[in-house]
Amino acid sequence: MIRARHLLLACAAIVGATGMVAAQESLLPPGFDDKPAPAAPRSAARPAPAPASARPAPQASAPASSATSTPVVQPLPADTGAPVAAAAPERDPLAGIDPALIDQLVEKVRPKYDIPPDAQRSLARVGVLAEQDGGFPAVSSHYLNGAFVEGVIGQMRGPLVSRWGHILLRRALASRLDTPVGMNGADWAALRAQLLLRMGEADTARALVQEVDSGVFTRSLEDAAMAGFLATADPVGLCPITALTAAGRPGWDWELARAICTAFTGDGPPAMAQLDRALRRGTGQKIDILLAQKFAGAAANSRRAVTIEWKDVDALTPWRTGMSLATGLEPPEELRKKAGPAYAYLAARAPMLPLAARAEAADLAAGTGILSSAAMVDLYSQIAAIEDGDATWSPLAAQLRTAYVAPDESDRLAAIKGLWGDGADPAKSYSRLVLTAYAAARMVPNESLADDATGLISSMLTAGLDRNAMRWAPFVPAGSEGWGLLALASPNKLAAVGADTLDTFQSNDSSSGALRSRFLLAGLMGLGRIDAETARTFAGELKVDLGRQTRWTRAIDSAAESNNPALVALLAGYGMQGASWDKMTAVHLYHIVSALRRVGLDGEARMIAAEAVSRV
Repeated sequence: MIRARHLLLACAAIVGATGMVAAQESLLPPGFDDKPAPAAPRSAARPAPAPASARPAPQASAPASSATSTPVVQPLPADTGAPVAAAAPERDPLAGIDPALIDQLVEKVRPKYDIPPDAQRSLARVGVLAEQDGGFPAVSSHYLNGAFVEGVIGQMRGPLVSRWGHILLRRALASRLDTPVGMNGADWAALRAQLLLRMGEADTARALVQEVDSGVFTRSLEDAAMAGFLATADPVGLCPITALTAAGRPGWDWELARAICTAFTGDGPPAMAQLDRALRRGTGQKIDILLAQKFAGAAANSRRAVTIEWKDVDALTPWRTGMSLATGLEPPEELRKKAGPAYAYLAARAPMLPLAARAEAADLAAGTGILSSAAMVDLYSQIAAIEDGDATWSPLAAQLRTAYVAPDESDRLAAIKGLWGDGADPAKSYSRLVLTAYAAARMVPNESLADDATGLISSMLTAGLDRNAMRWAPFVPAGSEGWGLLALASPNKLAAVGADTLDTFQSNDSSSGALRSRFLLAGLMGLGRIDAETARTFAGELKVDLGRQTRWTRAIDSAAESNNPALVALLAGYGMQGASWDKMTAVHLYHIVSALRRVGLDGEARMIAAEAVSRV
């Protein structure tokens, strides 16, 4: 079908190029035109009789038509089978044309990126992470409603208060899920990719965009692709899209992207000339065009020095951030600080930046869930390997090494606590707990370390090391914060918590409004680790109504009732939006933990509940 279409296009191009215009002739037999056929002159010669060998069997004779229009091969309605003139051979429109020219024209109209039909990916199921690789079930038996899911995901602006909630939501968004009813598969990918970008998960967002064939991109997926490829410092990744669905899309960012792609396809001078014209016309901001020129010049080999001036720039946009990273530049510190976490989340995973800059950004990214404990250790290991390292980060890398391998237990503990800092910056302190998770797991539990058990347990739980944390159970007193963390994080169901122990926990609670005690109660109820009567009594003392219903609580309870883990994860993320845990309520935590447990996500439920207690 595609080849036929190309051949037709080539024929049209040849006809236009050679000036051949065929005279239009009626295909109707005489008598069927709008006007009666003119009478034939008497002197008109009759058709020559056909040879005897080719003459048809004798039939009733009828006068042959003497019309001057193109003869027809079928007998007319008034005829009864009289011999008719043989049809004139149809003229080949390609006759006399050089075959090489035909091949050239066909190749010219052939799509630049053509995917055979049997290799095209279906939009019925889109995602990166398959179920067998750790993703969520495709939910083919539990259809997602497109309008409802779009409303949930579209209204999530982030950030999430919970590191484990962030990890859970990222997993749900990256999973290979069936396209919701009433939604286009490309838009389904775009919706999730945009949320991943708002969460700072640029790599996952880009991978999700690339799961859709470039030829079927929608406008929303084009926007997600632009943001995703810029955030990962790869503007060249936009080239298949700029050549297909976004070939004529307006906008200065798309114009600059097309110029960059022109340079990377070998047409350097026209690309640089296009960028020069944009600079003269004032298309977009000057800094944006200069960054595009600097990046395109590397491919065009223009030997032109492009100087990037930041003095008149008042903010970092996605284009400026992405193009800066793509050209190996680090924006001024003032602009980086003004951008805040949005820049830090990208910088933490940008290999072209100095290690010191990445380590500084990691102090924000790890606490949110973007970086794992293993990734943090790997980053600090690279810093430790530098002989003449940074004055700030090299000592910290050496301190982390001490926390792991120092022979003396007290030296390891001192190094771990030194990395935690004084707690003045909660986000930074929690990221350092992530950094030391495996070092804390190497500490041997004993009575002499009981005073530091809570911090060590919290650190281990940031990496999900629940069984290592449970080794401290004999050394934490009942009713302490460490006891509360283990009561929630234990992989094995413990005996029901008693009222006396809860009262002891509340009496030791120093959080504002007894929020830690409220979260402990919500977590225990959600996990089913407290009897109903004790829960009602303790809830009355804390003046919290965990039975309160809202539209969101009904939605997540219904999703859990239908055993739809993907929808539960999305609604859990919706309920955990906020800058800090003091924006969270015990009611939300109870329904999140309960719903996750009911759909088989027990590990995530336990880690979220324990995190809530440890971070207030």
